[in-house]
Amino acid sequence: MQIDEAFVDSQAPNAAAIKNARGVVLKKKLVGLFHSADGTLLFGDCRGSGAENYRPSADFGDPTKPVYRCTCPSHQFPCKHSLALLYAHAQGAKFLEKDIPADITDKRAKVQQRVEKKKEEADKPHKVNTSALKKKIQTQLEGISLLESLVNDLMRAGLGTLNAKSARQVEEQAKQLGNAYLPGAQNALHALTGLFYRSQISSEDELKASERERIYSAALDQLNRLQSLCKQGRKYLNCRLEDPELKPETETDIAAWLGHAWQLRELKDAGLLQPGVELLQLAFNSHDDWTRREFVETGVWLNLQSGAVQLTRNYRPYHAAKHIREDDSCFHIVACPELCVYPGNLNPRVRWEASEPRPVTKADQVRAREHAKADLRAVIKDVKTQLKSPLGDRHPLALLKYRALGRAGEDIIIEDQTGERLVLADDTYDGEPATLPLLAMLPKAVQHDQVMLVRFHHDLDSQKLRAKPLSIVTETDVIRLTY
Repeated sequence: MQIDEAFVDSQAPNAAAIKNARGVVLKKKLVGLFHSADGTLLFGDCRGSGAENYRPSADFGDPTKPVYRCTCPSHQFPCKHSLALLYAHAQGAKFLEKDIPADITDKRAKVQQRVEKKKEEADKPHKVNTSALKKKIQTQLEGISLLESLVNDLMRAGLGTLNAKSARQVEEQAKQLGNAYLPGAQNALHALTGLFYRSQISSEDELKASERERIYSAALDQLNRLQSLCKQGRKYLNCRLEDPELKPETETDIAAWLGHAWQLRELKDAGLLQPGVELLQLAFNSHDDWTRREFVETGVWLNLQSGAVQLTRNYRPYHAAKHIREDDSCFHIVACPELCVYPGNLNPRVRWEASEPRPVTKADQVRAREHAKADLRAVIKDVKTQLKSPLGDRHPLALLKYRALGRAGEDIIIEDQTGERLVLADDTYDGEPATLPLLAMLPKAVQHDQVMLVRFHHDLDSQKLRAKPLSIVTETDVIRLTY
């Protein structure tokens, strides 16, 4: 394993763990540092609040699935003591060779037994309780009827009647969608009603008249999405009932729109699997989605094999956030033996069970740049096609190669080899900071013959397609403009 501080940061469950682990190293609480003869195990002793020293370890017997252990009472994995062990190694501390402790040898054996048992279970044919699944789908159809009724009521009354109080009342009625196994549809409705108040704190937190005017276009677009969700959702569920195996749809993302939580096994069984993939992260965003009552961390990755721009999403509901590991920016190549790809549009969501990090090389930068799209006209056509779909992602991403970056009148644009131009503009995507002011601070070399990751958005008021720059990929680095 090539362990650097960026790798250690990526293993931490949250930012507090990083800070506390670095504090353990700075305060010199690690009083014994050891490694096994084969280098697959780091372990040691660490002073703590207990009478005896804690014994943290980092086991890389399977480098794609590191195992962290410690005798401390912390419920976080890895805990600050195990992370401190890794930071010490990354910072060049001296580790002495020592035999693997007997208790860790026993634990390794138990882990191997669990792996073999899991493999045996995976090889067994998966049985579906069709009777229970049919009842669930029937309940979902009833939920679709409820959603359709709520949407029709909103249309009859008119969006002008919606305010903070009435939006909350609609949300109360929509709680039944959760009981109907339609959490995705419930979130889609919250995306509409949440436009009419400022926060989750107060139902009387009314928007000003000027604010209401600005959100009507977004509200109409979301209402259109809800209508389409009702129509396509009912068609999908009825088609599924007609299928003897009751399989979920894999050609589109309608199942996810309704709230289907894809399991890795389902994705593998459906053939949505790519072997031997390496990923390079190009951007990262973390935000508080208070309409969904969740923290959401989104990573934007370039698949170095296929050239596809793909997404990872980590959802941490408020009530369980402290128990779910927090994602963060990644600055190394992630090598995945198997990559599961969710059904989706231009930028599908991906997930993996095991991965191994390695440093980014110049060859990786060259590969990334080779995957950039050089024809702006073709990319814009594909984006517009997706935006025409009521349930299509409203913020598709693309990696673009440009000949020039500069100003054209009042606009900042990029231009390809044919002279086709794309106007760059900031948006209000999940509270992300503006990036256009940063372009003027970059080296002049980025103004010509470079590669840029952009996120498209359709300005509903001006009816113009715009793109926000997220990062620039040079021959030596990925310059990130967001965090």
